[in-house]
Amino acid sequence: MPSELVDLERLVMNLRWSWHRPTRELFAAVDPEVWQACESDPVKLLGAVSPQRLAQLAADGDFRRRLAAVAADLDGYLTAERWYQTLEQAPARIAYFSPEFGITEALPQYSGGLGILAGDHLKAASDLGVPIVGVGLLYREGYFAQSLSRDGWQLESYPAADPHGLPVTQVRDPDGSELRIRVALPDGRAVAARVWEVKVGRVPLLMLDSAVEENEAAERAITDKLYGGSTEHRFEQEMLLGVGGVRAVRAYCRITGTPQPQVFHTNEGHAGFLGLERIQELMAADGLSFDEAVQAVRAGTVFTTHTPVPAGIDRFPRDLVTAHFGDVEAPLLPRERILELGAEDDPNLFNMAHMGLRLAQRANGVSRLHGEVSRQMFGGLWPGFDTAEVPITSITNGVHGPTWTAPALLGAPGAEDELPVAELWALRRRLRTRLVQEVRHRVHRSGLERGLPAGELGWTRSVFDPDVLTIGFARRVPSYKRLTLMLRDPARLRALLLDPDRPVQLVIAGKSHPHDDGGKALIQQIVQFADDPAVRHRIAFLPGYDMAMARYLYLGSDVWLNNPLRPLEACGTSGMKAALNGALNLSILDGWWAEWFDGRNGWAIPTADGVDDANRRDDLEAAGFYDLLESQVRQRFYERDADGVPPGWMDMVRHTLATLGPRVQATRMVQEYVERLYAPAACASARLAADGYSGAKELAAWRGEVLERWPRVQVRHVESTGAGDTPSVGTSLTLRVEVDLAGLGPSDVTVEAVTGTVADGGTLRDAETVPMDYLGDGEGLHHFGVELTLARPGPFGYTARVVPRNPLLSGVPAELGVVTVA
Repeated sequence: MPSELVDLERLVMNLRWSWHRPTRELFAAVDPEVWQACESDPVKLLGAVSPQRLAQLAADGDFRRRLAAVAADLDGYLTAERWYQTLEQAPARIAYFSPEFGITEALPQYSGGLGILAGDHLKAASDLGVPIVGVGLLYREGYFAQSLSRDGWQLESYPAADPHGLPVTQVRDPDGSELRIRVALPDGRAVAARVWEVKVGRVPLLMLDSAVEENEAAERAITDKLYGGSTEHRFEQEMLLGVGGVRAVRAYCRITGTPQPQVFHTNEGHAGFLGLERIQELMAADGLSFDEAVQAVRAGTVFTTHTPVPAGIDRFPRDLVTAHFGDVEAPLLPRERILELGAEDDPNLFNMAHMGLRLAQRANGVSRLHGEVSRQMFGGLWPGFDTAEVPITSITNGVHGPTWTAPALLGAPGAEDELPVAELWALRRRLRTRLVQEVRHRVHRSGLERGLPAGELGWTRSVFDPDVLTIGFARRVPSYKRLTLMLRDPARLRALLLDPDRPVQLVIAGKSHPHDDGGKALIQQIVQFADDPAVRHRIAFLPGYDMAMARYLYLGSDVWLNNPLRPLEACGTSGMKAALNGALNLSILDGWWAEWFDGRNGWAIPTADGVDDANRRDDLEAAGFYDLLESQVRQRFYERDADGVPPGWMDMVRHTLATLGPRVQATRMVQEYVERLYAPAACASARLAADGYSGAKELAAWRGEVLERWPRVQVRHVESTGAGDTPSVGTSLTLRVEVDLAGLGPSDVTVEAVTGTVADGGTLRDAETVPMDYLGDGEGLHHFGVELTLARPGPFGYTARVVPRNPLLSGVPAELGVVTVA
């Protein structure tokens, strides 16, 4: 590299280029033909551009000035004060663990939504100045590359990636040697891992790689494939991610002189073993007991669940846990106490989500509806509490606008009703045309890969039409996402595709897990339908779904279709990305759409909730999809004014850009994480760590005593006065209770009046709790009271309950999972 161009290397190695248009345009100017041939991968570009071309650029004053300006812009981006730096109290460092990260297609370390969400989280954190360090694994074979057989069956291949051809750099100790992280394994084995750093704007992403010479073949293969291999293979991947990841962060912060994390965030349960490593750290370095260390770790841990069904949770045989955590690795941790953290209904299994929830003081789902589903699904961990009180909140996912928005719409005035409607409509047609061109290219390529002669593929040059209503559907292919719901009535679908006046066209993509033959069968059904010469110009399945393809789909689709089995879609961010580009969503009311659909930003497919027959439900919901498409969606799209613009459609597009545009941003999401979870977790962690972890020691001792005495805590007597025989709204009611605290003090508990409407069976509906005042003690009992005002008509009921209280807890009544009710 000529010395005049050294800033090019620095720009390439910071993935801000993946969402910064001026940097990508600079790369394209290096050599437009090579840039296109390298599929817009700047690492490949620098390896492929000729020395003669580099010499020309080094002598080109205009290019050098342009390069200097872009490099200076990056420097400013990396150092300027941003939103986070304006906060008064915020953690100095947050560690964010995820099994996959989707930053760019040039770094294929993702399989689907979880990884793309993690990548968008890091990018938004960088834009906001949030001091996150990401932690993951570097998979040499990544997730699989997808192709199709002649009969439409999914085929997988695993192209190997050489880290030296990726935008990553090795983390080295101050003496220049490679940083190595080691984790002990059973039978005297161990795995060593080198650590690669990926610069994601201001955010470092650390990726552990076990393909090092000192490992035996089995250990080198631990980081071979994402979500591949046997149960033990997956377990050791998660052990390296959690245990090794903490050690990598510690070493990285030591080497770089940056603060150690105050908060650890685990994105799903895959990284849950980070909690065990942090417990052992505190026991070894600070002399804490297991219980004391657990309290200290919980205070600074955030757990996000993305799974709406128990089958999606990682669960391992308990003997696998005891074999890996014992005398060699984590020798200070009592095995039975470890197993308690992952206990579930099946005594033979260890539940990673349960451990994540037990070791995190703060937990969340990823949409409002998913929060409700999660509270129901995990409610058994907090027996005796209503579902609404289960301590799992929700923060609705977001997507990184600069990554997923068409450049012409980034900061565009369209959302502010300043862009003329004709120009916005013309832009939408240009984006649709680009998608049509990409569909033709990919359908032709797929045909060749499936073994069709080139001479029989001339029809691919005219598939799809840039003036036809285009529907996109792309996602993973588990059964609950119902890829083939659109095929419930094939004749009706054909009629929609082939309508001479108001046709529609469908572009479909998605991967099924290599071990999921059911999902592969769904793909085959779609492919075989789309192979029909009568409809193949209007419907296509595109293999090889990745971030590069996704951009064409999100930018060019007029409608984004999503028809999961409600409520099994945790969030579903693909529709958010489409909305950022003016697409209208046509979706089941699930995930994010359930809270943000407003009647003007798309259409809600009616759900048949409560219909137990799965086939009947699918028939009903498919009929709802067909009805909307036939009677509303097509009509709105094809009704044109004198200028050829659909005014009703464009009103909905404008409304979508104006209302959903700000909501679906990942910056909004990350700000919520900071304000609602990270900052409170950092404060709680600091409280327990102060003065040699005196808070953690005090809380552990208190918790032990409370749980030991709690079975004997009783509400002995409840009485009310003042309501009379015929109480009415506005009447005051005085409630008094006597409680046996079994040796605990009144400051150790909160006694609450619980009031609500009396339902069938005497249960309370829409219950509300009101703290009661301490009135004193006598005869070994403690007395509490409160005055209530009857505010609602109808049958009124009340009771009292006792929950533990301590200022070192989060303030959530259910945190300890014990309650006594009268």
